[in-house]
Amino acid sequence: MPMAASSAPSLAVVIPAYNEADTVGAVVRVALELTPQVVVASDGSCDGTAQAARVAGAQVVELPENGGKGAALLAGLQAATAETVVLLDADLTGLTLDHLQRLCGPVLSGVLDMSIGVFEGGGFVTDWGNKLTPHLSGQRACRRAWLLGVPDLGAERWPEPAITRHLKVTGARWAYMALPNVAQVVKEKKRGFWRGAQARTKMYAALLTYRARRPK
Repeated sequence: MPMAASSAPSLAVVIPAYNEADTVGAVVRVALELTPQVVVASDGSCDGTAQAARVAGAQVVELPENGGKGAALLAGLQAATAETVVLLDADLTGLTLDHLQRLCGPVLSGVLDMSIGVFEGGGFVTDWGNKLTPHLSGQRACRRAWLLGVPDLGAERWPEPAITRHLKVTGARWAYMALPNVAQVVKEKKRGFWRGAQARTKMYAALLTYRARRPK
C-alpha cells in the first residue's frame, strides 16, 4: 500500500534524466505511488523528457545544457525538500511500488544509511552489468543531506563512484537490495547499436577511472 499522506513529505524521489521521454513517465507514475514529491531533473534533454515527466505528475527541473548525471542529480536534490530520498534512473522497466518500498524501508527505519538496488531477473544485459559492478547502480535510498555532502557530486558526469567513496569515508551503513524483474532500456536499443555501444564505453570509462581522477 502507498505510504500515508502524513509521512509523504519526509520522502522524495529524484530522477535524473537525459533524453528519456519514452520511459520517464512510467517511472514517475510508480514513484508517485510512494510519495507526492517526485522531482525529475532533465539534463539538457531535447526529446520531450521534461514534458513527459510533467504530464506524468512530476516536478521538473530543466538544466539548460547536458552537464552529466551528477549535475542533474544535484539539481534534483536541491529542488527536493524531503529528509530522505530515493534515486531512480529514468529508463527503468518493470518497476513497482514494492521495489521502492523495499529500497527505502531500511533507511526510513534507521537500519541503514543507504540501500543500493541491484537488478535480478530483469534481463541478461542489465543483470550482468549490475552483478559485475553493483556499486555503480543508480537505484538508491538515503538521507538527502548526506548526499548533498558528497564531494564534487555535481562535477561528476557519473556520480556513483563518488557516492561509493563517501560511503567508505563516512563509515555509513549500507547494503544491496535485490530488485526482482527490474531492468533498464539498454543504450544500444535507445540510440542504435554503434552509438549506444560508444555511449556505454564512455560511461564505463568514466566510472572505472574515477579512482585515478579523484581528489587526493
